[in-house]
Amino acid sequence: MCDKRCDMKVRNRSRIIRRSVALPKSLVDEVTAFAPADARNNLNRLVTIALKEFAARQKARAFEEAMARMAADPAIRGESASISREFMVCESDGLKDD
Repeated sequence: MCDKRCDMKVRNRSRIIRRSVALPKSLVDEVTAFAPADARNNLNRLVTIALKEFAARQKARAFEEAMARMAADPAIRGESASISREFMVCESDGLKDD
C-alpha cells in the first residue's frame, strides 16, 4: 500500500460489462454473413447490435400491447368518444384537412 502519492493505476468503474458467452459456430457464421461490413469481423459489435435491436423490439411490443389494452378499455373508449364529440365543432371551421 502506498502512503504517499503512487503511480498505480486505479481502475474506474467501467460502463462496459464484460461477459464470456459460448455461441454455436453455425450461428456466428450466419450472423457474420449478414452483418454490415463495419461489424463483420467484430463479434462484440455484432452482439451489441443484436442486443440493441432485441431491446428495441421488446419495447415496441410492450408499447403495442399497452395501446391495445387501452383501446379495449371501455372507460378510455368513452372518454375518447366524448373528446371527439367536443372537437367536432372545429371540423367545420372551413380549413382544409391536411
